[in-house]
Amino acid sequence: MKYAIELAEEFRGKTSPNPLVGAVVVKNGKIIGKGAHQFSGGHHAEVYALDEAGKKAKGATLYVTLEPCCHHGKTPPCTGKIIEAGISKVVIAVKDPNPQVAGKGIQQLKAAGIIVETGILAEEAKKQNEVFFYYIKTHKPFVIAKSAISLDGKIATSIGNAKWISNAVSRIKTHELRNQVDAILIGKNTLINDDPSLNVRLDSITEGPQKIIIIPKLDISAEQLSKMKVYNWSISKQLIVICHKYYAKNNIIKEFQKYDIQVIPVSGTPETLIVEEILTELGQREITSLLLEGGGGVYTSFIEANLINKFHLFQAPILIGNDGIPMLKDLSIDTIDSAYQLDNIKIVKLGDNLHIEGYLNTGKLPMSEEK
Repeated sequence: MKYAIELAEEFRGKTSPNPLVGAVVVKNGKIIGKGAHQFSGGHHAEVYALDEAGKKAKGATLYVTLEPCCHHGKTPPCTGKIIEAGISKVVIAVKDPNPQVAGKGIQQLKAAGIIVETGILAEEAKKQNEVFFYYIKTHKPFVIAKSAISLDGKIATSIGNAKWISNAVSRIKTHELRNQVDAILIGKNTLINDDPSLNVRLDSITEGPQKIIIIPKLDISAEQLSKMKVYNWSISKQLIVICHKYYAKNNIIKEFQKYDIQVIPVSGTPETLIVEEILTELGQREITSLLLEGGGGVYTSFIEANLINKFHLFQAPILIGNDGIPMLKDLSIDTIDSAYQLDNIKIVKLGDNLHIEGYLNTGKLPMSEEK
């Protein structure tokens, strides 16, 4: 099962809106087939593994990280292929929370006389698919906040200079995160101050995920936006602008459409857009994971709405001072007991930086399963 999880992990960032799934066929103590789901609409992991095993699959054991599907979607159901192959036992890490499956796959296998065992490395499998589990249950993207900060919690100097707070190793990790999500979101100030490309720079420079900008009053024109890096790096994925619905006049929206920019109007006030509505809109567009890259207004509005699932903070050993720009705006925290808390903390040293990873405590862990 551990090997199946490793196979699935190789395709992180490539299978959305589908989950990561790995499968291994074992007979007489030897692996005779293996596979992973590689992209949405492509073969499922079980299909690759069973095809590799061929006729040897009869009487073998199939290890799979997620309950096999039993419904017709973009591909035929995997349960039928498993039964047809003559598999005698299926070991499943975790049940599929998708209502179209949700135990029905297991029932079909058992009805065919196949022995089914569940719960092997379940926590590891749930964590691997925390994005998928959250999206299926809420229909909203799993939100990850990423920020480079100084020791005193600043994201830039008083004049907005932020290059570079984090070191080169941390910046590589940032690009790995970008490569794993469906979309990146920034605010208007970050757009103006940094003119970011929001692309992915690893072995090569690629377009990266879909790019989303919050411009509450639509006071940056489509023409202005078309001259910025973020627009020029939105090649195959349409650039999205989110604004307050009051400013979403038909003539302005049409102007953005000329530049192939999608405008999403939401409720709230120009100062405080309703975050839950933003996420609902993005979820309807099958955006399952969202990376927040600033600035302070964006982080603050999402944290106040309790709609950040996970943090990735890259802390550098520098002090900027009180006149620097803080990561968060006023949260009106009066007592330590009322402060926002991160759980399941993991801290890794990246050169002279600290990479702090943790989940925002909103009453329950984001990957916990409903009982």
